Amino acid sequence: MRDSDEAPYIVIERDSGGGLGSFVLGALVGAGLALLFAPKSGAETQEDLKVQARKLRTAAEERVREAQRTLEERLEVVRDGVHDRVDDVKGAVSAGRTAASEARSDLERKLQRSKAAYRAGVQAARETIAADSGEDEGSAD
Repeated sequence: MRDSDEAPYIVIERDSGGGLGSFVLGALVGAGLALLFAPKSGAETQEDLKVQARKLRTAAEERVREAQRTLEERLEVVRDGVHDRVDDVKGAVSAGRTAASEARSDLERKLQRSKAAYRAGVQAARETIAADSGEDEGSAD
């Protein structure tokens, strides 16, 4: 029926390594170590923490936006693939209906010809029998 080369497969892969969780964990560990080894006052340390928290938040928001863009792109590819498959199926159904209709019409024409041939054969047989009966009666006289 269909060659497997005609229909590409759609594969959705999940990235399991180095995600946002690992990034956040690394940032928190780094900030904690910085607090332990930094010879700064409490106010300076708090200010540094605020700056680091803003940087972390900005980086996390950018990663979320990037993941969202990637997901939207992949969804669009999948949607296009599904629409192509639906169109293929609709085309196949339409072609099947057309072929079935043509086959039915052809069979109906053949049936009509067969019936006409049958009727003609029956009529010819009746005429032959009638002619043979008439000859038999004429020769008996």
